[in-house]
Amino acid sequence: MKLLVIDIGGTFIKYAIMDEKENITERGKIATPQDGREALIDALANLYFSHAYIDGISICMPGIIDADRGYCHMGGALRYNDGFAVKDALYERCHMPIHIENDAKCAAYAEAKNGALKDASDGFVLIFGTMIGGAYIQNGKLHKGKHFSSGEVSYIISDRASYALPETIWGNRCSANRLCKRYAELHEIECECIDGNIVFDGVEKGDPYAILALEEYAQEIAVQIFNIQTILDVERFAIGGGISARPIFLKTIQDKLQDLYDNCLYPITRTEVVNCHFQNDANLYGAYYCYKEKYEV
Repeated sequence: MKLLVIDIGGTFIKYAIMDEKENITERGKIATPQDGREALIDALANLYFSHAYIDGISICMPGIIDADRGYCHMGGALRYNDGFAVKDALYERCHMPIHIENDAKCAAYAEAKNGALKDASDGFVLIFGTMIGGAYIQNGKLHKGKHFSSGEVSYIISDRASYALPETIWGNRCSANRLCKRYAELHEIECECIDGNIVFDGVEKGDPYAILALEEYAQEIAVQIFNIQTILDVERFAIGGGISARPIFLKTIQDKLQDLYDNCLYPITRTEVVNCHFQNDANLYGAYYCYKEKYEV
């Protein structure tokens, strides 16, 4: 089996060819089209035509996805996909088995199947990227909810005075870009030239602004992990996304969460926070596992 697995992000589309032994034999990335769904389908079809020897396509993407139909109810970071039958549109160009699922749910399924949540009955995955991907594992399986939106933490209102304004929902306040923006604000420089590596390099060099930006960012994350934990009582959270590759990111979140527990008035059950085993490839592996389960291959 040769499977084309595709991870559609807000900025880039990552893709890989995977075989029946879970080996990635080829990988690459292209820019995510920003001008509409037709351009997106063109980009996906071009990936297919460039790999005509494949046996199937499995896609993960942002938004609220009905995986059985391959239908995107709401596009998340790519709002042009709202109300879009993605699978049907792509099948008109690529006549082969296609599976489509939410990106964070794919990451969570990969971690539950063969990663950081493999030995946990209940767990939660948080992926920090253009927004925040979230997914809930219950009894070792994906819990999708009645409307396929279980785990959609990006839309948590993080300011009690707001009405879900863009700047106050958690997905914007704690996107990976927000860390860079805060660092730029503190340094009074343009944000366009700042990426996560610059911030983390600054932390390692003792830059007080970089340290403050990371601590503020990690505190907001720890607070929401604390809140989610009090509702779901999961055994373990797994953290993913490109910035999770820097060990200080996880360590700072763990420290902030520990402080919340230590100062809580009540002896609530504590959870564990670890990195995703598959790290930045969690979405790709999850798409692979979801396809195999769907088509029983």
